[in-house]
Amino acid sequence: MDREFDRRDVPFNDRVEAGTELARHLQRYAGRVDTTVLGLPRGGVPVAAAVAAALGAPLDVFTVRKLGVPGHREVAMGAIAAGGIRILNRELIDALDLSDRAVDDIIAEEERELARRERLYRGGRPALVLANRIAILVDDGLATGSTMRAAVRALRDLHPARIVVAAPVASIEACRDLETVADEVICARIPRYFMAVGQWYLDFSETSDAEVTELLVKSPAAGAAPAR
Repeated sequence: MDREFDRRDVPFNDRVEAGTELARHLQRYAGRVDTTVLGLPRGGVPVAAAVAAALGAPLDVFTVRKLGVPGHREVAMGAIAAGGIRILNRELIDALDLSDRAVDDIIAEEERELARRERLYRGGRPALVLANRIAILVDDGLATGSTMRAAVRALRDLHPARIVVAAPVASIEACRDLETVADEVICARIPRYFMAVGQWYLDFSETSDAEVTELLVKSPAAGAAPAR
C-alpha cells in the first residue's frame, strides 16, 4: 500500500468521481492487454466502471456477499463469495454469543442472494478469463475489509497472475489487513477518522441491480472471451 496517498477528510461527490480519482492511482495498468477490472456489487461496480474506462480495461463483476449480524445487518460478521468461500469473524460471533443455527441461517440466505445476483448480472454471459491476468478488484470503500478478503480468496482459485485490491477510501486497518492476502493494495484516500464508507460520499444512494446490469452490458468487455 502506498503510504503517500491522499489523506484528506473530504468526501467524493459520487461513485463516478471516486472511480475517476482511484484510476489516477492505477495508471501503471493503463493500456495493458492483460488486465481486467472487477467490481464488487453493487456499489463497487460504478466505481469499477469508471476505473475500467480510464484504464482502457475490460470490466466484469465479482459477486460477494457480506454476512450481517442478526438484528444489525450493517455489522459484518463475515462474507461469502462464489466457489463456496466463507470467511467468518469467530471472535465477533463468540462475543455476540451467536448460535451456529443463527449463523447458518444468515449464510443460507446470503447464498441464495449471491446466486440470484450472479444469474441476473450475467444474463447468461460467462465470466471473463482471469487465469494469468492482472485482476483489479474494486469496491466503493473498505471499512473492515471482510467482503474484499472473501473476494480475494475466491479469486485465487481462478489463478490470476496478480490480484490488486483498489478502493477510493478505506480505513487504515482494512488496508493493512488486505495487504496480507492481496498482491497489491491501492487505497486512494485513508482518512484520519474513518467510521463508515457512506460518510465519504455526498451521494451514497443505493446502486440498483438495473444500474449494475446496464454498466456491464455497456462495457466493451461484454463481448470479451469467457472464462475457461
